[in-house]
Amino acid sequence: MDSAVEPGAIESLRAEVTGEVLVPGDEGYEALANLMVHKGHPAAIVRARSNDDVARGIAFAVAHGLEISTRSGGHSNAGFSTNVGGVVLDLTHLDGVEVLNESERLVRLGAGAQWSHVATALAPHGLAFTSGDTTSVGVGGLLVGGGVGWMARKYGLALDSLVAAEVVTADGRVLPASAEENPDLFWAIRGGGGNFGVVTSFTVVAQPVAQVFFGQIAFAPDETEAVLRGWAAYMDSAPEELTATAMCWPTFGEAPPPLGIMVCYAGDDDAAAALAIDPIRKLGTVVDDQVRLMPYGDVLQPISDLPPGWQPRVRNRLTPALTEDLASTILAQQAHLPNLYVEIRSIGGALSLVPEDATAFAHRSTQALIMGVLLGDPEGNEPLLPTYEAFWSALAPSMSGAYSGFLSNVLQADIDAVYPHQTYRRLAELKREYDPDNIFHLNVNVIPA
Repeated sequence: MDSAVEPGAIESLRAEVTGEVLVPGDEGYEALANLMVHKGHPAAIVRARSNDDVARGIAFAVAHGLEISTRSGGHSNAGFSTNVGGVVLDLTHLDGVEVLNESERLVRLGAGAQWSHVATALAPHGLAFTSGDTTSVGVGGLLVGGGVGWMARKYGLALDSLVAAEVVTADGRVLPASAEENPDLFWAIRGGGGNFGVVTSFTVVAQPVAQVFFGQIAFAPDETEAVLRGWAAYMDSAPEELTATAMCWPTFGEAPPPLGIMVCYAGDDDAAAALAIDPIRKLGTVVDDQVRLMPYGDVLQPISDLPPGWQPRVRNRLTPALTEDLASTILAQQAHLPNLYVEIRSIGGALSLVPEDATAFAHRSTQALIMGVLLGDPEGNEPLLPTYEAFWSALAPSMSGAYSGFLSNVLQADIDAVYPHQTYRRLAELKREYDPDNIFHLNVNVIPA
């Protein structure tokens, strides 16, 4: 146990909370201490079952001078969902999904719910919610960061459907946040991440979508550049019901693999879906076409296990214009790194309908998100980092901003990209009000003004 925790303190905490408190040596501790690619060794893991439990966990950490990690699904690329010697506030038990008003499609989501659970609960109501990519991504982490889901071009970011939330602040208060109550806090948690407290529940407007056309279309490897350029040109005018992602796979020194384009058409109209997707099919020689009608929940995939020792380096940038020339530049730069996976998410559409200052996610003119993942272990990738940096430098003239969710090594340049100057300044002022001591700093952090 961490030396900052005096004898008997854990027992006192256990007596105060209704959830479980785990320390090193307890059954189940190891599984909860570690993330997918990050190892942790916190002094205590508080598995909260109520807002009061969260508040007591915060108070315990503050009293003992311990860092705080908040975890919903544990998918933090940067490892923020665990720590060494601190407290992890595990929200797994706060996983309720409740349809509050079916006619208005209002749904309350617990921060610890996983998106597969949300999809399953909403399906009988003919509803869905644009969410993460995988089954085990948590509601909380995705919603406070943004949520670039499979229906983004039709319905915007996940946070754009948020109408209310409950937030446990640094001083233990439980505050409602909405357009009517604490509107400044409501603004901040929509894109400002976990900087302002622990958001324990969200009220959202779900989408009236029961089924979608979803799947991968793969193209002959020798046509990759032509297809990618054509796809970039097409998505600018594609129906907003269609969200698509190009997956440029690494070669690992072998022959180039096929280019994969994942598509999701938000609706079950076969003719309309074909009209939207067929222009992509016609861009080149299709070697595999897996697109089919399915419940929205089937879009979400289980997370794949990585080879032992792998710790991918992840970075992203946003672009206001996904041009054909930018597509060619991405491929040319990727060719210098045989273990670099590049993903291009075409978004835009409904994203731009929200004013830039309406939420703390300000990048409303974004047309695409470019993510570069350097696969392998940190030691093996060390010599490749200059080339990886050169990849991003080559793209920089076409980029404007970043998304907080796909970053593994958060540098000041990343924070500057996530939060434009005016947004950061307003967030910093609110940080001073809600978390003046910056106890919630394991995130894409905003320093109190």
